[in-house]
Amino acid sequence: MRFTDTQIVDAAGIKGADLRAGYAHCRRLHAKFGRSYYLATKLLPPWKRPYVHALYGFARYADEIVDNGEPATRAADFTRWRRDVARQLEAGGDADPVCRALAHTLRIWQIPVAYVEAFLSSMEQDLTVTRYPSFDDLAKYMYGSAAVIGLQMTPILGPLDEEAYQRAEALGQAFQLTNFIRDIGEDLARGRVYLPQEDLARFEVTTDDLAARHPNAAVRRLIEFEIARTRDIYAYAWGGIRMLEPASRPCIETALHLYSGILDAIEAADYDILHRRAKVGIARRLAVAVPAYRSARSEFGQPAQRRGAES
Repeated sequence: MRFTDTQIVDAAGIKGADLRAGYAHCRRLHAKFGRSYYLATKLLPPWKRPYVHALYGFARYADEIVDNGEPATRAADFTRWRRDVARQLEAGGDADPVCRALAHTLRIWQIPVAYVEAFLSSMEQDLTVTRYPSFDDLAKYMYGSAAVIGLQMTPILGPLDEEAYQRAEALGQAFQLTNFIRDIGEDLARGRVYLPQEDLARFEVTTDDLAARHPNAAVRRLIEFEIARTRDIYAYAWGGIRMLEPASRPCIETALHLYSGILDAIEAADYDILHRRAKVGIARRLAVAVPAYRSARSEFGQPAQRRGAES
């Protein structure tokens, strides 16, 4: 059964025209900019989906300012927007539709606003920091840019064990590392290198090597190393899926399979990704999504205490 947008926000118990419009706006942002994860979100029970759209929509909105804003005013625009976000979240997101949905989601699921602050700090870092000396330095950045997204998501997904939070942090990190590997060329065009400088030195890779049309042998070895590390993190994160409510598991399993599939696509391209983006093909998407959809259908339901009904 397909659910309309109205049925989904009704199922979540979201009321009020302005609030519903805010969630609809976040859903559109999610659908436009996060296709793989948006597909996975469709495997959640309908009443959980708007809250995930709110978290993703806000994150993407911030990312657009940092990555695609007007270069001359980007820093000032972000600083002004960040102050406005803090004010709006304190006031319940009274004006901006994205902040309105985010503030409501934070309140319903008792998600600490500190996670949002950590995320915005990492986004602000992107305005000035273009290199990371070590993996530890990169991990500190990724806590705010990716791990806290997993922490925000976990209450919505329904943790059955406190360790689910640690595993969710790891999954957010693995997703981000996958993006860093896939987007080496795009990030370099923005003046950024997210692969740790210690790794580049270890494999004797220079920035010029990353800017080349095709990877040399050293770049291939570097990417192979980064993929292996990322897969180790995925393996740890995988164990957290069974720590979630059964109805949430098909979504996260699908997201993990689709995102880790990007690493397979990079290998299949012989690491030749410096000027083209590796993608998971439609055949693999369907092979992952169809069984997951059938599994999700069998688990759809609403727990006895549905937080969205408090809205």
